[in-house]
Amino acid sequence: MEKEQVTGKVDELKGKAKQTVGNVTGNPNLHDEGVVDEAKGKVKQAYGDLKDTIKGADRKAGTDVNDK
Repeated sequence: MEKEQVTGKVDELKGKAKQTVGNVTGNPNLHDEGVVDEAKGKVKQAYGDLKDTIKGADRKAGTDVNDK
C-alpha cells in the first residue's frame, strides 16, 4: 500500500466531514472546501493505486522500481 492511498483516504473523509458541517451550519464556503478536499483525496488514492500497480507489474517482470 502506498502512502498516497492512505493520505488520499484521509483527505476524502476530511472533505466529506467539511461538506456535512458546511451543510449543517449553512456555510457554503466550508461545503465547497470539502468538495475540493474530497476530490483531492480521490486523485491521491488513484495515484497511489497506479504506483502500486506499476510496482506489482515490475516485480512480476523480475525487476523492482525501488532498486534503481
